[in-house]
Amino acid sequence: MLNFQAIASYLPTLGKAISLTLEFTLLSTILGFIWGTLLSLIKISKVRPLQLFAQGYTSVFRGTPLLVQLMLIYYATPQLLNINITALQAGVLTFGLNSAAYISESIRGGIQAVSRGQWEAAMSLGIPKWRMMLNIIFPQALKSILPSLINESIALLKDSSMVSIIGVADTMRWATLVQAKTFRAFESFIIAAAVYYVLVMCLTAIGRRIERRSRVSD
Repeated sequence: MLNFQAIASYLPTLGKAISLTLEFTLLSTILGFIWGTLLSLIKISKVRPLQLFAQGYTSVFRGTPLLVQLMLIYYATPQLLNINITALQAGVLTFGLNSAAYISESIRGGIQAVSRGQWEAAMSLGIPKWRMMLNIIFPQALKSILPSLINESIALLKDSSMVSIIGVADTMRWATLVQAKTFRAFESFIIAAAVYYVLVMCLTAIGRRIERRSRVSD
């Protein structure tokens, strides 16, 4: 029999867990976007060693489980580098590096999809390559890949529940602790599921709004 009253006293701490989930998602998204952008530029460069590095990086992070990457970074970093790293830092680093592998492919595809005429027109006007990329090519590429970037952010938000395994006090960790204390598994996890659902729907709505505004010029 359901009894949500049994976990009512733990609800005040849920707000902090949700804020940590959002903070984690935001930081991971920023890191993934910045590093993914750099990787995409490396992939379209003409420097073969850098291209091989970017391709190998993408292959490794896309070809191994995210959970294994999380465990390696959290537990192996202190062992190999003698650096103490918090669970939150390890999670952000892991998810950011993993997300960058996928984002780099999206951005690379977006850049290469820009009409060749745009490149040629900019070069004929004598625009420096870095300005051409920053002011002409990249904005057009970003608009075309916006849906995939939003989907990647949503995936990061949902996958963030994994960091509870290493002790990050996020929404999933809250549900696990409440279940352990009250033995009310359904109530605690259904609340966590509802929280993730609401957050995903809010992020989806924000993404659609950004998409519509970015296409006004079309």
